[in-house]
Amino acid sequence: MKIGFIGTGVMGTGMINNLMKAGFEVAVYNRTKAHAKAVLSNGATWQETPAALTKVSDVVITIVGFPKDVKDVYFGDAGIFKTATAGQTLIDMTTSSPILAKQIFDYGTKRKIDVLDAPVSGGDVGAKNGTLTIMVGGQPAVYDKMLPIFKAMGSSVNRFGNAGQGQNAKMSNQIMIAGTMTGLTEALVFAKKAGLDQSQMIETIQGGGAGNWSMGTYGPRILKGDFKPGFYAKHFLKDLRIALDVAAEMNLKLPATQQAKKLYEAMVDQFGLGNLGTQGLINIYKTK
Repeated sequence: MKIGFIGTGVMGTGMINNLMKAGFEVAVYNRTKAHAKAVLSNGATWQETPAALTKVSDVVITIVGFPKDVKDVYFGDAGIFKTATAGQTLIDMTTSSPILAKQIFDYGTKRKIDVLDAPVSGGDVGAKNGTLTIMVGGQPAVYDKMLPIFKAMGSSVNRFGNAGQGQNAKMSNQIMIAGTMTGLTEALVFAKKAGLDQSQMIETIQGGGAGNWSMGTYGPRILKGDFKPGFYAKHFLKDLRIALDVAAEMNLKLPATQQAKKLYEAMVDQFGLGNLGTQGLINIYKTK
């Protein structure tokens, strides 16, 4: 099975490498070819456009930045749908809009092209180690057929329903992460102000009921001044905006998530720190 993969960023690089380790032949495309150097040196092949990549692939996987990027990659002048044909499978693993996921599904289905939305959680560590959590929306038979591909990249794979439900599941996940990221940030800020040893505090938190993946992964990075993105803050802000838009459509109020969005808006829009990882949120407290 030949896989085409669009998006060789922080997440895509690890995912591609794990697909190749599992024995899949992978062709790649990225807007900036230089960013694909790591996977090309590991054996991936290059294609000049999403349309060209689709021509040589049985399955096309996308993981790009924003919903507008997803739309362009699928529907643009040199996009996937320019050359996709019946029998191919398209999998968008970007965290994107459930509405857009349904549009891609409907467009593909009319042309007898299988489509899944399958956003992921686990950050750069999960992508590198092949331990991502993958949340899938789409037809059961297509999901079953793609399981070997998913299992090459993730350790937890679940189908939540038809088209768009993978994206809705990811929104629920991001709502939870919003709470853990603001909680870990303020816990460390408080500990420092109170004169506590922050490393000791992280170890203590991780050993008790407040322990969580975000604190264990990002807490030590913060103390080292390491704000390199395992997941870009600008992309997380995008996710929170999507989650709140979907919640509004359901007439659902999420005040804690709304507050997290305001904090990340300050980080990204006010302080211009969107290219840092989500753990960079702590920097907006240092300025006060």
